[in-house]
Amino acid sequence: MTGSTDGLEGFRVLFVYPNFMLTTHAPMSIPVLDKCLRQHGIETRLFDTTLYRTEATSYDQHKVDTLQMKEFSYGEDGPRLKASDLFEDLRRVAAEFRPNLLAITIVEPTFPLATRIVQSLRHLHIPTIAGGVFPTLNPEIVLGVDGIDMVCTGEGEQALVELCGHMSSGRDPAEIRNLILKRDGRIVVNGIRPPVNMDGLPFPDLDMFERCTLVRAKHGRTYLMVNVEVDRGCPYDCTYCSAPALRRVYRGAGYQYFRHKSVDQAIAEIRQLCERYRPDYINLCSENILLRDHQDLCELAERYSKEVALPFWCQTRPETVTEDKVALLREMGCDNIQVGLEHGNERLRNELLRRYCSNAQIVKAGKVIKSAGIRFTTNNIIGLPGETRELVFDTINLNREIGPDSSKVYMFSPYRGTELHRFCVEKGYIDNSAGFYRFTDGAELRNQPLSHQEYKGLQRTFNLYVRLPETLYGRIKVAERLDRDGDRMFKELRDTYYEVIFPDAGGPHGAEEVRSDSELLNRCIKA
Repeated sequence: MTGSTDGLEGFRVLFVYPNFMLTTHAPMSIPVLDKCLRQHGIETRLFDTTLYRTEATSYDQHKVDTLQMKEFSYGEDGPRLKASDLFEDLRRVAAEFRPNLLAITIVEPTFPLATRIVQSLRHLHIPTIAGGVFPTLNPEIVLGVDGIDMVCTGEGEQALVELCGHMSSGRDPAEIRNLILKRDGRIVVNGIRPPVNMDGLPFPDLDMFERCTLVRAKHGRTYLMVNVEVDRGCPYDCTYCSAPALRRVYRGAGYQYFRHKSVDQAIAEIRQLCERYRPDYINLCSENILLRDHQDLCELAERYSKEVALPFWCQTRPETVTEDKVALLREMGCDNIQVGLEHGNERLRNELLRRYCSNAQIVKAGKVIKSAGIRFTTNNIIGLPGETRELVFDTINLNREIGPDSSKVYMFSPYRGTELHRFCVEKGYIDNSAGFYRFTDGAELRNQPLSHQEYKGLQRTFNLYVRLPETLYGRIKVAERLDRDGDRMFKELRDTYYEVIFPDAGGPHGAEEVRSDSELLNRCIKA
């Protein structure tokens, strides 16, 4: 790290986390950045918007409403919305804490809220830096906000400490690597520093978050869950994802961004988090946990099962699923694996999404995971450019064939910095200046085979089509309509779905398996 950071006692940084309402998923970045600053004597505080009413419906409630998630109750320990006003509370916190620097983390769907937050504090003239994937890939847009003075591009653990050191001593931060700044009407872009050594990072401190924001819902129940970052980056080139663009930022400077945390570091971090917060459940945060070397995964499995022994969930891709690696996850106590299916049409998946995986591989992966006795969830996208109703049903039918325990269905959003955003602009499906999409709604593309409302109707009935017999398809099609008749039919089918698919909270694997469409139809009729 260049530049001295001595004498930082008394320097104050206010972190701001503009989050989706009631989305209890504490980010991994802020607690680590916070610890890095406090190791240098810097005072910190967090303003988290999670518990404020910023939307009509929470993301979890949207998943419940579209049958992607079982209805649940948070109970006494879960999050509750605050009665106070977000902006009044923010101004009070800023006035009391008197920060020398405001550090705000942004993803594209939270950019409108982040903009309002920054502008509500502009009268206090607090220097402000924005970080996260969205500012990294779109610094000009973010720096166009009146009140945002700097962007941290890429990782911030070293750059943020160095920035505080420069500000504390009155030095110009214009040459700090990873920073992009406004200067006299122009933008100054500095170089990228090497990626941090993940084993050299401090363990995160979650005390800055209200404990109730660590409570998450899964399988109709709630758990106190902590997130553990076990790697950073992804080596794949999916066109809808920002990971390839972020990798290119580092590759252009000659650096390898994708890397793993060592088993020693990961286990030590998990153990400390368990001792301090007593979680019920662990989220092993990795774009694809099965990309780890087999010997490394063996060591992780052995130590996790002996030293942690808590249920966890993780993500992977179908083409990385093997019997021996899934057996290791089972040995560790894996409760759920999220598998990126994305789309059921091989040609579309390969050519548009650059997901080079066959349907046969996906089916095989599902069988391997089910044989291991681990729940699995598929991730699917709906409303992609040029997607016809028939193509949507390719995804539905592939899910029917592999029989996941649950299916997540995301409306397509062409996020800025991704290949598909560029593609949609070039094709005239969206304007380059188009607004920012709500996470639950996706983008309304022009000149598509179906209307945006039709895609949303298919999203809410997706799991009905996947899990109920084809003899009910006529009724399900009525439920696609977002009108009074459609809503009435959807409610009827939803009640049937709950009776058959979610008969109770269930054991660790939910409802009893149904062997055939005829058996399921009989149970639907009885329900």
